[in-house]
Amino acid sequence: MANIQKRGDTYTFRVSAGYDANGKQVIKTMTWKPPAGMNKRRADKEARHEAELFEEKVRNGMVGDGRMKLADFAQKWMDDYAEPQLRPRTVARYRAMLDDRILPTLGYMYLDKIFPAHLIEFYKELAVSSKRGTKYHCDIDLKSCIKKKGLTKELFAEKAGVSVTTISAVFQGKNVSKESAEKISRGLKEPLDALFTPVASEDVLSSKTVLNYHRLLSSIMRKAVKWQLIPFNPCERVDPPKVKKVKIECLDVDEAVRLVELLENAPIYYRTAIIVLLFTGMRRGELLGLEWRDVDFSKSLISISRSQLYLPERGLFEDETKNESSDRILKVSKTVLQALMELHRWQMEQSFLLADAWMGSNKVFTGAEGDDMRPDTLTNWFRDFIDATDLPPIHLHSLRHTNATLAIANGVAITTVAGQLGHADANTTTKIYAHAIQSAQAEAADRMEDILSGRWKKDADAQETISQNAAPVKKRGRPRKTK
Repeated sequence: MANIQKRGDTYTFRVSAGYDANGKQVIKTMTWKPPAGMNKRRADKEARHEAELFEEKVRNGMVGDGRMKLADFAQKWMDDYAEPQLRPRTVARYRAMLDDRILPTLGYMYLDKIFPAHLIEFYKELAVSSKRGTKYHCDIDLKSCIKKKGLTKELFAEKAGVSVTTISAVFQGKNVSKESAEKISRGLKEPLDALFTPVASEDVLSSKTVLNYHRLLSSIMRKAVKWQLIPFNPCERVDPPKVKKVKIECLDVDEAVRLVELLENAPIYYRTAIIVLLFTGMRRGELLGLEWRDVDFSKSLISISRSQLYLPERGLFEDETKNESSDRILKVSKTVLQALMELHRWQMEQSFLLADAWMGSNKVFTGAEGDDMRPDTLTNWFRDFIDATDLPPIHLHSLRHTNATLAIANGVAITTVAGQLGHADANTTTKIYAHAIQSAQAEAADRMEDILSGRWKKDADAQETISQNAAPVKKRGRPRKTK
């Protein structure tokens, strides 16, 4: 039975929730304060009723350790759930989201004290404000500095513990986070203030990014409910931010043909990578995870069963594909097969010319010396390549969109496109490429109009012509009988 203690004008309820693993009794407490104006006799009666309700919740496991702060539980969630269950890149992204915005704003709050109003205010702040803290601008010519030290961009990135993309951003005069600036400074063995200047960030998060924060918070809170730390998930009582639809970036058929033409003078390992992405629609990680044993030249097939990814703290590593449906076998065209044959022949020649200097990766796509190609290396090369052409400013993932939209426009079934892309559900394909589907349907309607209406009009015109050109027919009657 609940123990009730009165202190001043408040009541404290204490209920035993059994014993923990060490044999120590677990006590749950709740404080209740009667409404203003309620007399003592009525307050005592209501307190007993509230205590009974609280005891019932404790017995049913509906009351947990809600006094745990969000920051502490988030770490427990990462250790006990995210790390064992989720993919490394997803875990890294969630850690960044927690450290950058969620924990600085809500981390100090107890789980049972986070209410919908707090979340609504948090989402509003995300939608109108930039990242907490400041960005850092490099005041030196980092490219020349690295070159003087006899290092390449890739080697320095690995030494400093940052991504190649970050180093490329500094080369282009873009601002980076304080953490990245500190790592670069340590890599050069120079003080931070000698290399970088803090500047105010004016970036605003997109509605999709805000929604991702909502989903992460909801996932954490949902697990807190399941582990009986709080009775309900406050995120479920908040309308998630609405995402503005963004038109996907892709090439039309003429631009795609132009891209293939422009690739003619590109290094063979980059040229072949872009052709395979364009003609198959596979993901970047899937492309770089391909090994030569995955290519069946005799049957024109490519087997996709792994991805190659990169994280600063882990370097290059292999992982499973995005989902079960991502493991697939693709039938490839003659153009793709010919490009892969030429690349394989080039690798054989390079391995002979470079001898021991050839690094001998078993991957289909390597660097000039046979080393595994980093994802960011391919992305950055393609960006620079596109910038130097007259093509629209697309990015590497746009090749996947281009493949899908061109297939849909040419009448390929949505289920077939979904299988080609490795989508778990054809509904995903339908949502992403709704505009392309609508355009294809409109074109199909126009064609049907031409086929049926045109045929009907042609037949009607022909019939009218026959009627007009026909000779008049005289009526014949029976000859009159003469008397």
